[in-house]
This record gives sequence, structure tokens and C-alpha cells, in this order.
Amino acid sequence: MTKPTKQTYSFDTKLALVNRVLAGETYGEVAADAGLSSPTLLRTWVRIYRAQGEDGLRPKPKGRPAKKPGEPAELTEVERLRREVEYLRAENAYLGKLRALMEEKRRTR
Repeated sequence: MTKPTKQTYSFDTKLALVNRVLAGETYGEVAADAGLSSPTLLRTWVRIYRAQGEDGLRPKPKGRPAKKPGEPAELTEVERLRREVEYLRAENAYLGKLRALMEEKRRTR
């Protein structure tokens, strides 16, 4: 037995069905006429429409957002070196505190 694929609906279809519900038809009637699997899907669309308007029913882009055009592809040499120096300073401070704690622990024994 195969699992049915997820049904997708166009923006125009969603908007038309939501408008029918808002005009006074019941969720069950509209869902049955449109062949929806459940009136709950229609309730979700109406809730989104009321909260976000028509834009909420539009398809959302899939995947990770593209890089912004203003961002440099790679860091400049100076910026890369500044970050490396900052990292090494933090590492040095951490190791210094660790060494001080170890010596304090050894003295208290």
C-alpha cells in the first residue's frame, strides 16, 4: 500500500475557498465541495487570512534564503586576521585563568 502524496493548493483556490467561508458558508460545505480532506485545513487558511491577509495564503519559498547582494563572498585578509587575533586573545585569557585555577587548587591541598 502506498502513502498518498501531500496535496497542494494554489493561491487562487485557497483565496476563493476562504472568501466563500467568510461570505457565510459553513466549513463543512465548502470543504466537501472542494474535495478537501478535512474542514480543519480550511479553518487554518481562514485563520491565516484573518491574521496576515492575502499574503499569508501565498506559497512560501523553500530552502535556505539566498545571500544578500551586499555581503562580501569572502572576508578580506585584514578582517580575517583581526578575527584570528581576537580568537587567540580569548583563548589565551581562558588558558591563563585555567592555569591560575589549577595552581590555586594545588596550593590548597
